[in-house]
Order: sequence, then structure tokens, then C-alpha cells
Amino acid sequence: MSRRFGHPKQLIKLQDKHLLEWVLEASLASRLAKIVLVLGHAHQQIRLALDTEIERPRLQIVINRRYSEGQSRSLQAGLKTVHKSFDSVMFLLGDQPRLQPGTIDLLLAHFWKSNKNICVPVQGGVRGNPTIFSRTMYGELMAIRGDIGARHVIAENPDQVLAVETGDPTEFIDIDSPADLLKFD
Repeated sequence: MSRRFGHPKQLIKLQDKHLLEWVLEASLASRLAKIVLVLGHAHQQIRLALDTEIERPRLQIVINRRYSEGQSRSLQAGLKTVHKSFDSVMFLLGDQPRLQPGTIDLLLAHFWKSNKNICVPVQGGVRGNPTIFSRTMYGELMAIRGDIGARHVIAENPDQVLAVETGDPTEFIDIDSPADLLKFD
């Protein structure tokens, strides 16, 4: 709900784009078959600001009306939208402006070649996002509660994790506070 910013952080301007536009552009330029943009708090304001950017055939917008229950509800709103159609899902965060389409594609390629059920990017031994989960993990993902992502699902299934070393450590930078904006330049 962007409490640290006082307004929707998805709409913070970084250079010439809103924060969310950076991730949307990376996902749309990647090999992802479908992109589900889950919006919650201030969804009308965000849609209005991004209106021209969100008219894409592969992009579907889902409104998470239970956003106040935490990040897990956004994760599940996206998963509910695609769980019947896709054997795996990648979760991207809307506040990682340095994420590149090539990194998304690298993770997809390694995951598709593996027999693992979870794929995570790592840089210098540090795990980051986005992450991929196969259909076999959907039940565990739907059981998550609160303002957390899937970190504990990954931790509880170490034998199912494929760690893929990626290139640029700045891709892991996420914007969680006004001070984080300084990392972007």
C-alpha cells in the first residue's frame, strides 16, 4: 500500500517512466506467454496513469480486492488467473526497475530444461527475484498467508530449487523506500 511513500509507489517517476512501467516493459519484451498484472491499492489511479501502456494482447489486469491482507493475496490472485492454463508461473515484482528481458528469458530457458519445480536467480550467492514455480507447487503457493511472498516455499523445498546465476547485480535492486530511489541512478 506504499505506506513509506505516502502515494502509490508504482507511479513514482524514474527517469521518464513510472516504476511499474520498467517491469512491464521488461516482461512484455520477454518470452513470457502471458503477463498478469495484479493491482490492489489505488488500482484505479494506477490504471489511469498507465492506460496507454496496458493495452497489449498478452497482458491481463487482475484486481486484488484483498490487498490489505498482504503480498500473499496478490501472488494468489495472479496464480488463480493462470493455474488452469499454465504448467508453471513466474512471479515478478513491480518494483525492480533494472530487471531485463534477457534475465527473464535466461531463467525460463534454464527452468524449461531442468526437472526442478522452482527456479531462482542468484548473483554472487544471493537469491533474488523473479522466481518460477511449476504446477506441483501451486498448492503450497495458495496456502501462503500474510504479507509475505513465496520465500518459505523455496526454503522448505531445497531439493526442488534450480539456482541460475545471472549477470547484473543491479537487477535485484527493488524500490521499497524513498532512499532506494538513490540506487536507481
